[in-house]
Amino acid sequence: MEAVIVINRTSLPENYPDQFFLGLHYHAPKGFLVAIEDGRIVGYIMCRIERGISSFGRFPVKKGHIVSIAVADECRHHGVGTKLIKAGMEGMALYGAAEFFLEVRKANEAATGIYEKLGYEIKRVLKGYYRDGEDAYLMVKKHVSNAPEVAVHDTQN
Repeated sequence: MEAVIVINRTSLPENYPDQFFLGLHYHAPKGFLVAIEDGRIVGYIMCRIERGISSFGRFPVKKGHIVSIAVADECRHHGVGTKLIKAGMEGMALYGAAEFFLEVRKANEAATGIYEKLGYEIKRVLKGYYRDGEDAYLMVKKHVSNAPEVAVHDTQN
């Protein structure tokens, strides 16, 4: 956990109390993942499962929330973040998440581009979302099951 906290504090302007990390891990360990390279932790993703109204309709769903993701500076631009996001979504799907969402700084074009490549869309702007007053994009994505399609046939004929 210590390595995750160090990466968070050196890579992101949003930092959390140590207990916050422990709480997320306790409640959704399949959505709290680390990337390891040469025996050391070089990135993490922290997710949680929430219940709420779907971003794609007016019905209740389980939502996977990407709370925080960061990769050590020296390991960026090597696909580590993308792998963490994909693995985090897989973990959240194991808890029954029907869709995923996250908040990202409007100025973080690199991250926004990665999320868009992974199928996220900007749902709306959250004015003054961050402590420093910067706006965020709320980005959402439907969970697409990889289960094979089942053929259905009329048994009356």
